[in-house]
Amino acid sequence: MSRTETDSIGPIDVPEDAYWGAQTQRSRVNFAIGEERMPIAVVHALALIKKAAARINDRIGDLPPDIARLIEQAADEVIAGQHDEQFPLVVWQTGSGTQSNMNVNEVIAGRANELAGNPRGGKSPVHPNDHVNRAQSSNDCFPTAMHIAAVGAVKRDLLPAIGELCEALADQAARHNRLVKTGRTHMMDATPITFGQELSAFVAQLELAEQAINATLPAVCELAQGGTAVGTGLNSPPGFGEAIAAELAALSGLPLKSAPNKFAALAGHEPLAALSGALKTLAIALMKIANDLRLLGSGPRGGFAEVRLPANEPGSSIMPGKVNPTQCEALSMLACQVMGNDVTIGFAASQGHLQLNVYKPVIIHNVLQSIRLLADGCRNFREHCIVGMQPDEQRMAEHLERGLMLVTALNPHIGYDKSAEIAKKAYQEGTTLREAALALGHLSAEQFDAWVRPETMLEAGQHD
Repeated sequence: MSRTETDSIGPIDVPEDAYWGAQTQRSRVNFAIGEERMPIAVVHALALIKKAAARINDRIGDLPPDIARLIEQAADEVIAGQHDEQFPLVVWQTGSGTQSNMNVNEVIAGRANELAGNPRGGKSPVHPNDHVNRAQSSNDCFPTAMHIAAVGAVKRDLLPAIGELCEALADQAARHNRLVKTGRTHMMDATPITFGQELSAFVAQLELAEQAINATLPAVCELAQGGTAVGTGLNSPPGFGEAIAAELAALSGLPLKSAPNKFAALAGHEPLAALSGALKTLAIALMKIANDLRLLGSGPRGGFAEVRLPANEPGSSIMPGKVNPTQCEALSMLACQVMGNDVTIGFAASQGHLQLNVYKPVIIHNVLQSIRLLADGCRNFREHCIVGMQPDEQRMAEHLERGLMLVTALNPHIGYDKSAEIAKKAYQEGTTLREAALALGHLSAEQFDAWVRPETMLEAGQHD
């Protein structure tokens, strides 16, 4: 069953149960590309814009109060997720996001008309352009929705997830701050470190990434709304940009404000490119953490085997009893995806030809995917890896005892050359440093025991 809707191109059949109208239907036909739907967070943000605009237009007398109330009621339903199935359009559409903006305009108008007692759809009493889209353009609505969706996702999902992972790692670091083990540089044995110190580096890396993300948010909180088609604000009343930014801030609880230069807000996407760069920084840190723990947990007998990672599931369909570092693998894979997303965002953000960047949908698709992957990845890694991770203290002690770089503690006492001779002899003959040192006669047993003490090699100046 279908009904007929019209737009400036002419009539087109629309499914009878759809709230959307002609422009949405044309997009479904003309952009049957891929399966990546426009992120629902962008749709909900667009609906929030329509609600705020209706309030402003009602307040200044540009919209009849009864029409404004119908728009608000329909927009609230969209924001609440009651009509998510009414937004079928894909990311691969017009670069301004016009089809998705009209999809939201048409669905809100179609539902508002139904609320008014008419059949769903249509243009009376609520018109998708004249009423729902009043004082707006897709060119300022869509980038505004992009920013609202991105800031909301970061604050609601990502930052708490980073904080939870940091807390779990910090707890492990404090618990094992006195557990001395072999340090490694260039993948080779180095001077001692505690397991807590090793984990503290992960916490600091995550905190740095968190700071980088937070530093980008003020620019992302600046909204293009009010610039309309090219940044001049044509067909919007004076002060509309500032008024709707304040309304959106009140409705969302986010620190949103009007962008000082609407021309830049429409033509460029440096704020989102900067946010993506910070997300990539987080992905880099997570990749390092995942790979380090994967190495430390390698084995259980043929690798480092210094850390026991939780055994969450069988690791092989052919090798009985095998358990793999699957959480590390999942985290490092999503980090790769985020890094790839950042490349796409960088290319897309550079394509701001003249007064409009026309790569907006792919930018926000990748930004929101990165945020979602990172938030989910941090939470999953904390819950299924970090919380249950345990050090193998015996294995750490074995590696520490046989570590050749403990010889570094002898440098201040017998010099670099003699210390190197001891390390070389111990390595070549498979003996301990102590045995090699005594065989060479460079120091006494008492001196070796007094000077080579791993627990005193953990901080600057800690030697006798």
